[in-house]
Amino acid sequence: MGETAREKYNRAARLYDLYEMPVEALLFSKLRKGALASVSGRTLEVGVGTGKNLQYYPENTNLTAIDFSSSMLRKAKKRAKLLEMENVTMLEQDIQSLTFPENHYDYITASCVFCTVPDPILGLQNLLRVLKPGGKAIFIEHMKTDNPLINAFLYAMNIMSTRMLGTSMIRETDKNIRNAGFSVLSVKGYLFNVVKVIVATKDSE
Repeated sequence: MGETAREKYNRAARLYDLYEMPVEALLFSKLRKGALASVSGRTLEVGVGTGKNLQYYPENTNLTAIDFSSSMLRKAKKRAKLLEMENVTMLEQDIQSLTFPENHYDYITASCVFCTVPDPILGLQNLLRVLKPGGKAIFIEHMKTDNPLINAFLYAMNIMSTRMLGTSMIRETDKNIRNAGFSVLSVKGYLFNVVKVIVATKDSE
């Protein structure tokens, strides 16, 4: 039986930041800084990974951060300690089975998460459940594009990425967000629209 995505991320955690250093420096650090600048209040970050978002949260953020990989979570906890973050709680939890109450969070954030969640619609519906009506969800995700030439490259990359980390390069996360019930407020595309920053909300009941 093959490794699960959780097992793959536990194995890769030690060198994960090194793998991603080039794209982090060229693009993702800037996207994180810009996307998270407006976050405040009770916030849930799903798939915190090694904690790359942590330094960009404003001080008035009361953050809960989860990940399904214990090894990744350990690295995030170390980063939070180095940053001397006080208002952060870290939990090992799967996005597909969140235990938080309904209508609980002002903001939800996710970066490079829904390329890996086995059932992305279920994961997104769980986020919608725990987000307050009128709250905002911020997604920084890579995905399939509308360009056949770029998609051909992504399909080729997908063979390796699924094998190494259980990560899909060809998810249609923008469509999944809408299909899960979110109302999309804005979409900004980067790197030929392979990477998108999507801000969505939960409509008032």
